[in-house]
Amino acid sequence: MGICDSTMGLSNTLFVMTFLLSGAASIKSQAYFNQTGELPCLFPNSQNISLDELVLFWQNQDKLVLYELYLGKENPDNVHPKYKGRTSFDRDSWTLKLHNVQIQDKGLYQCYIHHKGPKGLVPAHQMSSDLSVLANFSQPEIMLISNRTENSDIINLTCSSTQGYPEPKKMYFSVQTENSTTEYDAVMNKSQNNITELYNVSISLSYSFHPETNNVSISCVLQPEPMETLLLSPPYNIGTKPREKAQHEQDHIRWITALLLILIVVCGMVLLLTRRKWKKKQPGPSHECETIRVEEKESEQTEERVENPEISAEVQCGGNILKTTSGD
Repeated sequence: MGICDSTMGLSNTLFVMTFLLSGAASIKSQAYFNQTGELPCLFPNSQNISLDELVLFWQNQDKLVLYELYLGKENPDNVHPKYKGRTSFDRDSWTLKLHNVQIQDKGLYQCYIHHKGPKGLVPAHQMSSDLSVLANFSQPEIMLISNRTENSDIINLTCSSTQGYPEPKKMYFSVQTENSTTEYDAVMNKSQNNITELYNVSISLSYSFHPETNNVSISCVLQPEPMETLLLSPPYNIGTKPREKAQHEQDHIRWITALLLILIVVCGMVLLLTRRKWKKKQPGPSHECETIRVEEKESEQTEERVENPEISAEVQCGGNILKTTSGD
């Protein structure tokens, strides 16, 4: 009888496990590189079973254990070294949080909950989580490889974006002129880091200008996968003008420069002549001395005339000596 009961109990256990495996719930989860991902278990616990009566654990698709809670207490002994210190259990939501997520962490995870009753551990719940990992690419950046020369209207550009995952869906150049916008598809060069598994991508463009084109704006567009949002580079703006018009503008600048130089020379000469004329109008030291000597001589002659009215007076004026005779 005991053997029959044991056989029946084992059959029931196998039936419950088969039922759980066949109808196990599954949910998709998403996490960002170096951030925290969530692996939900969503145990309804309709019987309000205490954690002290439950055994919980999560394992990955390779059967490596991430976390184990045995009758209300964490059991790190069964946790694989690559997951130690990287997990935490939210008891309110029955969710395991995986910290510092790496690209290698993507894949399928399963949580198991067993109830320890009088007859041992009985499966109570199972759930699968499919974790995908994303890493945001940097904003695309356009760089000029070689500029156009005097005899060529072609420039070479490259656009690059780094540290993203998964491999982007598409990458192309968008060239906008005054009259139209054109997409230029290019072969996407990609490289993947051996450790982080992140991608670096780039494309190149050789663009030929038309003589009548005046303004060109070139952008680089990256379409990540599976994100729908496009990543745009800052526009690379180029102002192009016909060579004849450019030559005409250069000649115009030369004429303006020459006129400015002539104007500066003329102003300098006028200023120099004006300064010379101003100096000539100022009385010099010799003229002042001559005036003083004439005044002294006139004073002496005046005194002599007072003593002798008939003495003539000599006055020097402008280099000529004038004689005057004082009368009654």
